[in-house]
Amino acid sequence: MSARCSLIVNGKSVRVSTGDTPVEAALAEGMIGSVQALHGAGLLGQGPGVAPRRTKGRRGRADALKLATSTAAPIVAAEPRHVPTATRKGTLTALRVLSPHVVEAVVTLEKRIVLEPGHQVACSIEDLSPVTLCPTLRVDGSAELNEAVFHCPRDEDGTSLFEAVGLEVAVKLKGPIGRGQYRPGGGRLVLVAAETGFGAIWSIAHAARYIEPAREMTVIVGARDARDLYMRESLDWLRRTGVGRIVMVADRGRQRPPDVRPGPLTAHLPSLRATDVVHVAGSAATVGAVQVLAASVGARCYPIPVEGFDPA
Repeated sequence: MSARCSLIVNGKSVRVSTGDTPVEAALAEGMIGSVQALHGAGLLGQGPGVAPRRTKGRRGRADALKLATSTAAPIVAAEPRHVPTATRKGTLTALRVLSPHVVEAVVTLEKRIVLEPGHQVACSIEDLSPVTLCPTLRVDGSAELNEAVFHCPRDEDGTSLFEAVGLEVAVKLKGPIGRGQYRPGGGRLVLVAAETGFGAIWSIAHAARYIEPAREMTVIVGARDARDLYMRESLDWLRRTGVGRIVMVADRGRQRPPDVRPGPLTAHLPSLRATDVVHVAGSAATVGAVQVLAASVGARCYPIPVEGFDPA
């Protein structure tokens, strides 16, 4: 008897071996297929399509699918725009007391000085030694192109650099100075200000809300005395534009408002991430403490030291 014979299945001739069942012969010829049952077992005769008689060998199989490596560039802050150093002359035209220890001074310039938000300038008044200040905006966000607005500290006697010399005095500005200016791009923007350091932080925050409205931002401001948190109008504007986390801190003050937290400024910083971009403006002690915290997680930190008051 021959070891193989012919079998007719569904009108087609199928070659089978002695001892094979009709189902096995049909499977071998690819006339029916199998599907996986609930637990992985094959259900004979219920295949959705024709199965091949033999599985291709490893050499005959197509190469495994390889996922393409992502070509997306990592989040990197843009390089700061080069701004040439310039000198401008002007006149002190306005003074306004913002709090017991803060005064707002406005210098009207003969010609606009080009600066990035957060840049500082050397300010010379008559025969006095130059001081480093940061041009900013009024607390309501206004400023003319030919105006340089400064938030300046006052001493315990209620006097300041600009109040001591009076209005209409000649002023000379030279800048930019420093590398703490605003840089579009990057991760979350963490802005930290102590006392009149808010002037620099306010100019950065205001610009960022227009240039990058979708960028996440956190603002922490502090003062030794709660009465010197003069920036409430500015913070209200930031809230209206979508800034979700704004913290006010005061080191002392019996009449601390309920929205002002006690303790040092650095105790209220958020948990920093390596992708954060931190700008800090204030005394040397505040700037140094924030720089250490940023460095501990690998975050970029741009310091803006502020002259004119002792650290808390």
